[in-house]
Formats: sequence, C-alpha cells, structure tokens
Amino acid sequence: MAGVYTVTQINSYIKNMFQQDFVLKSVQVKGEISNCKYHSSGHIYFTLKDETGAIACIMFASNAKSLKFTLKDGLAVNVHGRVDVYERDGKYQLYVTSIEEDGIGDLNKKFLELKKYYEEMGYFDPMYKRPIPSFAKRIGVVTARTGAAIRDIINISKRRNPYIDIILYPALVQGENAKYSIVKGIKTLNKLDLDCIIIGRGGGSIEDLWAFNEAEVIEAIIASKIPIISAVGHEIDFTLSDFAADLRAPTPSAAAELAVSDITVIENTIDNLKRRLDLSMSRKIASYRDLISKYELRLKFLDPINVANKNREDLIRLEEQLEDAFSNILQNKKNKLELLITRLEGASPLKKLSSGYSYVEHNGKNVSSIKDVNTGDSLNIYLKDGKLEAIVGGKSGKED
Repeated sequence: MAGVYTVTQINSYIKNMFQQDFVLKSVQVKGEISNCKYHSSGHIYFTLKDETGAIACIMFASNAKSLKFTLKDGLAVNVHGRVDVYERDGKYQLYVTSIEEDGIGDLNKKFLELKKYYEEMGYFDPMYKRPIPSFAKRIGVVTARTGAAIRDIINISKRRNPYIDIILYPALVQGENAKYSIVKGIKTLNKLDLDCIIIGRGGGSIEDLWAFNEAEVIEAIIASKIPIISAVGHEIDFTLSDFAADLRAPTPSAAAELAVSDITVIENTIDNLKRRLDLSMSRKIASYRDLISKYELRLKFLDPINVANKNREDLIRLEEQLEDAFSNILQNKKNKLELLITRLEGASPLKKLSSGYSYVEHNGKNVSSIKDVNTGDSLNIYLKDGKLEAIVGGKSGKED
C-alpha cells in the first residue's frame, strides 16, 4: 500500500527535520533541574522544566567534565545545546553542551523556607527525637502498595528476622492527595500496638517527593506516639519528613535495617552472653567450693573433739619426750656412776688387798714408812681375809 512507512523511516525523517532547523541546532534554554541522575559512565541525565512544561536533557561525559558545580534537583540554570531526536526510541531531547547557574528553583526555594520555619518552631530539635526500639516485633509501613519500596522493606525485614510482623497501610505517595493519605496512614497505625513506623517511597524528582514536605505530614509525624523512621527517595534526597522524624534512613532498604534487628546477631549475642555467664558461674562456683573447703578445714581444726585429740596427741608426744629425756639423763648418770665406781675400785685399799697387798696401821694411822714406827710398837696388819696384830721387832731400810 502506497504511503506506508516503517517506524524507523518516520524517526529518521523527523531527525532530519530537527537537524535542518537552524534554531534547534544551537539553542539556549532556562528552567529548573529535576530528576537529575549522574550515570557511572559520566553522562548526566535530567529534566529541565518550568511552570507548565518539561524537556528531557542529556549531557555527555566529555561536556560534563567542564562543569564547575554539581547539578541537583531544584537548581535554576541556563543551558546551551541542540535539540535532536534519538531514533531508536523516537524521542526528542536537549543535548546539552554547557550549563550556567541561574539561582534556586521555586520548589527548592519553598523547601528552604519551610525548613527554616520548622527549625525556628523547634520541630526538628534533637531533644524531641525518640529512640527506635532495639528489638522490634511489629512495625508499620506507610507507602504505596506496589513498588520497590515495600518490596525492599519486606524482603530485608524478613531476611533479618523471619518472625517480624509488618503492617502495611497502602498510601498515595505522589500527587495532590498524597499528603492526606500519608497523614491518615500515620494516624491509623498509631492506633495499633507497634514498635515503630516507617514512612517513605522510592526516589524521584522534588515534585514527586513533595508530599513529604507538606505541613500536614510534618504535623502528623510530630504528633505520632510511635517512633517514626523517614525513608524518602535515595540517599541524596532530603525532605522535611526526614528532619521531623525520629530517625532518617537514606533509603527504604536502610530503614528496614534500622528498624529490624538481625536475629542472627541477636542469637549470637545471646550465645556469647550465655557462654560468658556459664564461665562466670563456673568460676564463681569453683571459688565458693574452695572457700567452703577452707571453712571445713577451719571447722575441723576448731572442733572440740579434734582440739582435744590434738591436745592428747601433744601430751603423748610431750610425755614421750619427757620419758626420753629422763631415760637419757638416767643413762648418763649410770654411765658416770659406773665410771666413778671403776675409778673408786681402782683406788680402793680392799681392791689392792685382794691382789696380795696389805694395809699397816699404827695408832689408827697408816704406816707408809719405817720412820712412822719404832721397835716394840704394836701394829695392825689388814689382809684380804682378816687382820694381824704384830709387834715391831726391829727396823731395817734403805740407806739415805
């Protein structure tokens, strides 16, 4: 059929029209950055928008190297580049070659004004932050029924603790009525017996996340009786809910890790504490056993029967020592007596008389020389078997 073209042909035709347009080859556009993403390749993808329109933009890594500042959502800029068509998708976009800052975007400005207001009101004061329970059993979640946020929270929570109860309040998280839905979710979950509540959603532009900057949501977070963890967007995204909540998590996945304790770690901690307790108890019991043994020994030592037996044993030993001492003394005396007897016998006249000697006495005195007597004196001569009486008939002796 004539006049029927392929998709590729149409896209190629449109691309050719864009390339021939003098204005679109080099154009300057001003607007506010949204949905800004830095790719690992170095390319930057973002949307440039104003009050009523938006255009997709890409800045290749070769041009991005010359940037003097970091692009972020809410930043007002002037960009220079060309408008062209990406044939594969049939999508036109602005290929940016350079960017200049043009101030702060309207939403970003409003965000800063609201943040300052609530800070001055004391809503973000750390003194009002409540601790998140260390061992939560039941947690509530206010987020969309479908989407990565609830899937990540459930998967990570159940992996960390299979016994955790998760109560989801399916809320709108984007759009004009999202703030009312989030507030109703917080109030509904406050009527349940929960340990904490997670509110949040996945990443997006500042417009997508704006519901979490609304006054109604901030008031509901502050009024909540249950501690709240705010997990809105990605790590680089910040909303006023993050500052009002008791704890801010960079992502919904991180919120699950903060809210739900790892049961494996808890079990290991309990096991370690049990081992330490068992070891401490064993040491304490051993210490008391040693102490009891010492007391038993002291009691045995102080027992009257044992004391009497010990005294009796001491007396027996003293008696034996005394007997030994007397025996030694007696034996020494006997030995000395025998020695004296021997010496006495050696000096005894009777002993000598028995050997054939005699003892001569005159007038009761021993006669030891012929000079002691005269002729005619009476003498008594003692022999071993008796006494002789004699008269000195004469004397003869050695010459002097």
